[in-house]
Amino acid sequence: MFEAVIGLEVHLHLKTRTKAFCGCPADPFGAPPNTHTCPVCLGLPGALPVANRKAVEYGLRLALALGSRIPEKLVFHRKNYFYPDLPKNYQISQYDLPLGQGGALPLGERAVRIKRLHLEEDAGKSLHLEGRTLLDLNRAGSPLIELVTEPDLRTPEEARLFLQRIQALAQTLGISEASPEEGKMRADVNVSVRRLGEPLGTKVEIKNLNSFKSVQRALEYEIRRQTEILRRGERVKQATMAFEEGSGKTYPMRTKEEEADYRYFPEPDLPPVPLPRSWLEEVKASLPELPWAKEARYQALGIKAKDAEVLAYTPSLARFLDEALKLSLASPQALANWLLADVAGLLNERGLSLEATRLTPWPWPAWWPSLSGGRSRAAWPRAFSPSFWKGETPRPWCGSGASRWWPTRRR
Repeated sequence: MFEAVIGLEVHLHLKTRTKAFCGCPADPFGAPPNTHTCPVCLGLPGALPVANRKAVEYGLRLALALGSRIPEKLVFHRKNYFYPDLPKNYQISQYDLPLGQGGALPLGERAVRIKRLHLEEDAGKSLHLEGRTLLDLNRAGSPLIELVTEPDLRTPEEARLFLQRIQALAQTLGISEASPEEGKMRADVNVSVRRLGEPLGTKVEIKNLNSFKSVQRALEYEIRRQTEILRRGERVKQATMAFEEGSGKTYPMRTKEEEADYRYFPEPDLPPVPLPRSWLEEVKASLPELPWAKEARYQALGIKAKDAEVLAYTPSLARFLDEALKLSLASPQALANWLLADVAGLLNERGLSLEATRLTPWPWPAWWPSLSGGRSRAAWPRAFSPSFWKGETPRPWCGSGASRWWPTRRR
């Protein structure tokens, strides 16, 4: 009998206005190539970095939410390696004194331990074409949080759920959009297979997985591959792998670097900065209600456990529900049913997010009784014009019928 042992390294692109160590715009999504650059993020001689206070604050928000230990000072290191889209030939990161150590993320009836989380800058982007490679350095220097788990996960499904929980937490905290589709959340996975009760097997790393589905599929294949090797009495070789979406298989990228290969040393251009306890208390006091606390509150209000879990870990639906609960429109479970069945179903059909529709609870008091009674509930979306679902705001129509609304343009 074999079991998998899985650890994750999650990269979150922080939602700051500027990059980690310079004043260039931090969000490169959709911008023309190489337009968000300057001497600092290009690593030109004489350019000096300055740490982004907001990026540090966002890192602290995540560390405090996870219950991590915070150091007394902020220390950056240089991580030295060559790659074409890393202009400086080193990355400003953190080494032996990360922004957070320890902590845990609740996952069902247990918790996944966090080993560390640290701040670092992102590399650029390489576009590989036939016979040539193009570089876009807009992303170089953007602020990242790298979060590393202990090897506490056992199945691909658990790994996917953990990533969804981290995404929900980052969005709830307001520190990252955590959108894999835009490259704002990426994951590397470390996986080994062993016989039950035996020591940990040889670890294989799978790099740069940019969707939850890819993480699950890559793990499923790699676990099968390692299991077959062990059944033949052979040994798994340590390696860094990539995942090919088309074939659903992993393949070797390169041999795995050891820690000494990176030649870490303290960043000479960024002296250590104290982290005052008063600032930490201020950041901690500003944290919103966390998803697992929200889930418990919803259950206490009488919402079914599964519904409470889905709502609490879907920040847009949770915000809507909390506003609707203040209006006392209906019972909490009735509101949950409407959100999860009618609203979420319609949004999925149209490929929209709740924010994109500008849907808010305020129109519903006048006509919620008819919806909750079931008389017109199935037809409620037709009360809005198609333009409403494209992001326009409803306002009451001045004629008869409280459930009819005309759209007005977003201001």
